[in-house]
Amino acid sequence: MIYDLIIEPFIEFSFMRRSLMGCFSIALGASPVGVFLMLRRMSLTGDAIAHAILPGAAMGYLISGLSLTAMTLGGLIAGMVVVFLTGLVTRNTILREDTSLASFYLISLALGVLIVTLRGTNVNLMHILFGTILALDDSTLFLLSSISTVTLIVLAIFYRPLILECLDSAFLKSVSPMSGVAHYLFLSLTVLNLVGGFHAMGTLLSVGMMIIPAAAARFWSRNVQGLILTSILFSLLGGITGLLLSYHFAFPTGPSIILVIGLIYICSILFGRYESLFIQLFPRKHLEG
Repeated sequence: MIYDLIIEPFIEFSFMRRSLMGCFSIALGASPVGVFLMLRRMSLTGDAIAHAILPGAAMGYLISGLSLTAMTLGGLIAGMVVVFLTGLVTRNTILREDTSLASFYLISLALGVLIVTLRGTNVNLMHILFGTILALDDSTLFLLSSISTVTLIVLAIFYRPLILECLDSAFLKSVSPMSGVAHYLFLSLTVLNLVGGFHAMGTLLSVGMMIIPAAAARFWSRNVQGLILTSILFSLLGGITGLLLSYHFAFPTGPSIILVIGLIYICSILFGRYESLFIQLFPRKHLEG
């Protein structure tokens, strides 16, 4: 019974194994980045950047069709341009970062949809917006695994500056020249993971595997290492369960994965170990646990 429900789909079908490896790669790369976004109170920034890469991906599609290289490079360029313009406007005008980023991302989203509709159909637009995780090929899997590897290496090397920049950017700026480097390096990692994720989950849902597991992990751990590990675990659990639901019940795969992770988030709010609603209603006694 358990074999038929859980194990057999991944053994019998290669597309399920590829999808599982794609979820694994996204979880390893995007979930730690989501934790840092949450610590910086920039969770909506990830959503905005995910939408901002659409015109670059659409331009790559317009030039080369559904080419992995063209759409990836286009998305990277578009994301980095939006990040750079947001910083430029924030530093030289009265607008705050959230306002300028929201403005640029809405402009990018509209431009991306316009570019896609110049050549193509609604099917092509749905591919870019919602991804095709069940149709990952070798080159896409290599891209996702490379992005997750680069992300983990960079986070390991610049772990302390990134933590300080999240918790007290003014202090880091006063004691080290790494403040600006850490800020733009982190935003670059965010763009990189969202560009990789949109090939599997689309521009609208790729941010879900980055932000929601990190938010759920907040109710189960109080240190950064625990948050990262827990968010990766939740992301993997959501990916596997979503794939199985899609296989057995013919549900759309991307939304299924995000909804499972969303259910984990709701359960964490209700029954999490730290500051959940259950803990607030039934607090532990003093010095207990």
